Amino acid sequence: MLSSQIVAPTMETPGNAVVTSGLLEALCGLLPGHACLWVDWDDPLLGQGSQCHRPQAMPSLRAAGPQQAQHEQWQHDGARIGLRVEGAAVPAGWWSVAREALQLGLQQARQAGQIHALEDAKRLQQALYEIADLSGAELEMAEMLRHVHRVLNTLMYAHNCFIVEYDDIRQTIRFLYFADQIDDFIADPSRAYAESELPGSLTFALLQHGHPLSGPSRQLLASVGQDGQHWRGPESLDWLGVPMLREGRVCGAIVVQSYDQHDRYGEADRALLGFVAQHVRTAMDRRQAQVQLERQVERRTLELQRANRSLQDEVFERRRAEKLQAALYGIAELAMQAESLSQFHAQVHGIVGTLLDARNFYIALVNEAGDGLEFVYSVDEYTVTRAPRAFSQGLTEHVVRERRPLLAARADIDAMIEAGKVRESGVRSQCWLGVPLLRDDEVVGVIVVQSYSPDVAFTAHDQRLLTFVAQNIGAGLARQRDQERLRLAHAGLEQRVEERTRELGEVNEKLLGQIAERLRAEQRLTHQAMHDGLTGLPNRIHLLDRLEDALLRARKGEGGEFAVLFLDLDRFKLVNDSIGHAAGDQMLVEVAKRIVSMLGPDNVVARLGGDEFAILLQCPHGLAQALEFSQRMLLALQESMWVAGRELFPSGSLGIALWNARYQRGEELLRDADAAMYRAKAQGHDRCAIFDEDMREQAMRSLDLESDLRRAIINQDFLPYYQPIVRLTDGVVVGHEALLRWQHETRGMLLPGAFLDLGEGSGLIEQVDWLIYEQVIAGLSRGGTGYVSVNVSPRHFRSAEFSNRLFGLIEAFDADPHRLRLEITEVALLDEGPRTLRVLQALRERGILVQLDDFGTGFSALSYLHRFPISTLKIDQSFIAGLNGPEAQSTLALVEGVVSLARTLGINTIAEGIETESQRQILLDLGCDYGQGYLLGRPAPR
Repeated sequence: MLSSQIVAPTMETPGNAVVTSGLLEALCGLLPGHACLWVDWDDPLLGQGSQCHRPQAMPSLRAAGPQQAQHEQWQHDGARIGLRVEGAAVPAGWWSVAREALQLGLQQARQAGQIHALEDAKRLQQALYEIADLSGAELEMAEMLRHVHRVLNTLMYAHNCFIVEYDDIRQTIRFLYFADQIDDFIADPSRAYAESELPGSLTFALLQHGHPLSGPSRQLLASVGQDGQHWRGPESLDWLGVPMLREGRVCGAIVVQSYDQHDRYGEADRALLGFVAQHVRTAMDRRQAQVQLERQVERRTLELQRANRSLQDEVFERRRAEKLQAALYGIAELAMQAESLSQFHAQVHGIVGTLLDARNFYIALVNEAGDGLEFVYSVDEYTVTRAPRAFSQGLTEHVVRERRPLLAARADIDAMIEAGKVRESGVRSQCWLGVPLLRDDEVVGVIVVQSYSPDVAFTAHDQRLLTFVAQNIGAGLARQRDQERLRLAHAGLEQRVEERTRELGEVNEKLLGQIAERLRAEQRLTHQAMHDGLTGLPNRIHLLDRLEDALLRARKGEGGEFAVLFLDLDRFKLVNDSIGHAAGDQMLVEVAKRIVSMLGPDNVVARLGGDEFAILLQCPHGLAQALEFSQRMLLALQESMWVAGRELFPSGSLGIALWNARYQRGEELLRDADAAMYRAKAQGHDRCAIFDEDMREQAMRSLDLESDLRRAIINQDFLPYYQPIVRLTDGVVVGHEALLRWQHETRGMLLPGAFLDLGEGSGLIEQVDWLIYEQVIAGLSRGGTGYVSVNVSPRHFRSAEFSNRLFGLIEAFDADPHRLRLEITEVALLDEGPRTLRVLQALRERGILVQLDDFGTGFSALSYLHRFPISTLKIDQSFIAGLNGPEAQSTLALVEGVVSLARTLGINTIAEGIETESQRQILLDLGCDYGQGYLLGRPAPR
């Protein structure tokens, strides 16, 4: 907008003639005799003008006497053109030729004017860009203002220029810059001048007026109400001043003046000076930010003096973590040792009370019918008992419906009530925290703590704590409920036996009937305790009992070989989620029938829970017979079945554990068959796997390594190794990549490949990453040159706290964020795309650049590169190694394409795994920017 205001007047210059003398001479040459031509015009762009052509030999018009004159006038493209001929008769066709020639001349003149205007605009735009760059450059204030003055002087008359900073509270100014060819005033940038020290100052009048002032200095003084008697310095023939504004308040001004009558200022000069004033204000703000930074450093120094308190807080957090771990162990022991559900509930309440304020605590479970709640345990300041109720709009039911925790303060509860989401009854809670209890991915109840006092409020930390505890409580509740049911069943059985015994003594004639009734009752109760209620198959207890018998006979040599088969249906949860649990139950019944139909009388099939079945198979012919039966059973499962009006084709994954003399208990066989089933599921659906010694050893190694990994996290046994990243053109090291290493207590230094999969599967790798990030950022705070890049797993981008936690580390160590870079894989761009984009943009705003690692090995999401703020592509080392392989030509074309693509998008490239000089030379010829590999430098400690 500014450039258009300044350039526009150049098109209005009337100096661009429509008709040249050569054109008039050519038109005159087409006329007979000595003709004289007059042309005049009026154009919106070129203005008004006229031109005449008279032959030299032609006498004056007065001497020649009266002459014949012909005149014509017309409009063309918004312009008026007039043509008059004297002294000759105009031949036919001459007027049309003259019209075309003059119209062409008008168009050429307009084009010349536009070209001149564009050249002026280009020159102005370049100068404005230079001024904008100077305001952001790392220059001292005086040096920057000298450069701004130099550029300003190329655009307007600005030999006499000064810039002031204004304090509207103290009513003082400071001369940041002063240059004048005549005035001998010496400005001190460090001194503040009051208005009384500069009487008759137009500068103070400009700052108090708050709008640009322009004109002769004495006229301007008179216009602002000053007589000019105390005028200091030479008088300006033209004076132009523009105020600088910050949030609507005047904070300074920039002034130019002229002592020469020829150099006067216009509106374009005022607009230009206003633009320069904006950038000078930016530099002033930058200086103010520097002062604030120094104050922040001072505050940070004071914070370091309180480091002891922070260490004490860390000790407190570790003790709280130990308390949480002890609580979880306590809950696990309670689930096995508590004598009753009521005792288990009370002891769970006691453990939760050690972690947070649980004075008001209750456990609500979904009833057997699934249409209401039973409050199996409740301790409350105001409510003595809680009666069972059908599902309603309460907060507890809200947690059951939403399947996620709810932390609500009083204001949040009121908002939910107004929105019609919940209804509240009884005493009003000031803070309410509820966490769902899960069993087999189903919500079976809710554990709740609440507060009736504004002084007690729960936090998000309490929510995470209670959620973590609830995961263990849910399993313990399920186990206790099953044990309670079994105890009640036995208690009922004993009661009935006692009743029948008394009746036998009283009514002898009913002895046979009572004995028969008792036997039937015992059979029903025993069957219920030992069989699954849905399929009628034996349950885990029955199966383990039969396994103990089989093991005993095998050890005595009385029975042949046998195996345990563990079956898990594939995608069974999809059936439950899509067509309902009733349909899922129907499918389980049909699967049970198919398995039973294939077994002989000596074999046992049991339902262990959910979609899991176990089979005790007698196989005298050994493993071959077990495999043959497993294949037949998997084929039988694949046959279609109709469930809830839909045709389904079930399949399963099956694990086989063959009897061996090392087995002492049935649970061991069942455990190994379960492990083999998971091996089969990992290899793909609808297949079976056999448990062997390698699987056992692998499981033990994984278990030991996971324990070592947890201890290593506590001991902080992880450290970064730094591998240099080199500019290929000159070999200069521009940065390093921080690579993860584990200093194992017995196995020495371990590379990530030895434990990365285990860390990803257990979720521990995130804790390891943060240990590395902390060490890298702490190293950046100690100085140095170049950047350091760290690898970030896609798991981190699924966490809403990742960027804030990273920024917190940078601020805690006072590190430079511009020296930190993050390396992500292509999976992170495709997984949670919108969330990832928001995180990357937040990182870019803080100066942290992102590099795309292992490019070309994943999805190669080229369409994502222009959407995400990626600064660098790292070409995977597999392609670099292929440059010298048998398919070097195709690999070379692929690498060349990646480098060309990155160059087109303005993205740098880093080649990974450079190990030979020939590879380095090929990459240099292709235009690759940087390299990394053993040829250029091996990873090493800091």
